[in-house]
Amino acid sequence: MRIAMLAPISWPLPPTGYGPWELVAHNLTEELVRLGHDVTLFAAGGTVSSAKVVTTCPHALSTWPEPERSRERRYDPQTGLLEGPPDSRALEQLHIAACMERASAGEFDVVHSHLHIHALVFGRFIKCPLVTTLHGATWVRAAHPVFEAYKDLPFVSISHAERQMLPNLNYVATVYNGIRLDDFPFQPEKDDYLLFAGRLSPEKGPDVAIEIARRADRRLLMAGLIEPQYQEFFDAKVKPHIDGKQVEYLGLLSQRDLAPIYRKAAGVLFPINWCEPFGLVAVEAQASGTPLIATRFGALPEIIVEGETGFVVDTIDEAVRAVDRLGALSPTACRKNTESRFSAAAMAKGYEAVYENAAEGGLRAERNS
Repeated sequence: MRIAMLAPISWPLPPTGYGPWELVAHNLTEELVRLGHDVTLFAAGGTVSSAKVVTTCPHALSTWPEPERSRERRYDPQTGLLEGPPDSRALEQLHIAACMERASAGEFDVVHSHLHIHALVFGRFIKCPLVTTLHGATWVRAAHPVFEAYKDLPFVSISHAERQMLPNLNYVATVYNGIRLDDFPFQPEKDDYLLFAGRLSPEKGPDVAIEIARRADRRLLMAGLIEPQYQEFFDAKVKPHIDGKQVEYLGLLSQRDLAPIYRKAAGVLFPINWCEPFGLVAVEAQASGTPLIATRFGALPEIIVEGETGFVVDTIDEAVRAVDRLGALSPTACRKNTESRFSAAAMAKGYEAVYENAAEGGLRAERNS
């Protein structure tokens, strides 16, 4: 098939640090090319792919040269213009338009958008189906009017739980995110430390992970992005506990740097308090043979096989007790769960079925999928 992959432009593909949507789009693109599809990837500068790459802006938004990104907004009396940093919305509009113009010319059999709501408004004007993967975008209530206006277009949820946030969209399938298994080598022998990996934000529960580790008397390694809007939370709830001994913060790590830490961890703590639509960390950990202790929110009960690849808990007390049970779980079972359900190959097969169905006009909701 002729597939247009409309990736986000916050990070280049593949991302070297944070960038979960970009990572999924990259993994899917590479696997679709391997399967013989004609894929055109619309992405930001710095992207490397085996697909045909259309660079729609010179830099990703998060890697834009700092002097330009931090340029002060000011009126220039010599030119009569308002100067300032690049406009991310304008760049994203150009990005989408580059794809949609070619779709309108009939170059593709399907366009696959990973762009929140921003490409939806073009979905009725192009000559092929526009398939949208939500990536949790319906969590933002302010975006609901746009989703409601285009709810008849085909949407793919990345978990059954994701549909709870806006259940009346035209969900044509659930396709779990997939990872490249080779990026996370399997290791059955474990150390005794625990790991928290992910954004250090209130809904992710890094402060709860610290409490679990402290009460279980285990060392905790932490890795992830500190977003500017959560710096105050980090300074108040997380930073005071970082002593380099029981609690150590490793910074924002690339997948390559995080992989060996996954492999040796006794378990990964995932104490979220929101309806997380997926959780790549949970899959990456299991691929490494490492089980999880996670709260009963979002997609985690779908990702974890209870009592085999981890424990789903409702309280901190249950989480603390589960720490001592981690050693009884099979690293091999963790790896097999990822291989069979959450590999890039499994993801690509799921989207192949979506594309073929959409191209044949099968766009009706699959409520029981």
